[in-house]
Amino acid sequence: MATTALAGGGRPTSTRRTTILLPTDLLLRLDRLARTTGRTKTALIGEAIAAYVDASEAPRRPLPFVGIGRSGHGRLSLDAGRIAAREMGETRR
Repeated sequence: MATTALAGGGRPTSTRRTTILLPTDLLLRLDRLARTTGRTKTALIGEAIAAYVDASEAPRRPLPFVGIGRSGHGRLSLDAGRIAAREMGETRR
């Protein structure tokens, strides 16, 4: 079942229901935190998962070069996209 909720910035975002299993002691701690902060368990769990996923995603590293000029390689202009993709850790054919 999909519903629409407001994200932290107040913009609508689509949500879907899921079920998780937690150890009893963790669920009790979550209940206590929800009561003391006045927030829902759904909001706390969503925030924690978003922070975990954000921290786990590999950041895109900047290209280690920027250059203009003659390379002496006749195919550089044709191969630039492939070279850039390789430098960024992507595969491109």
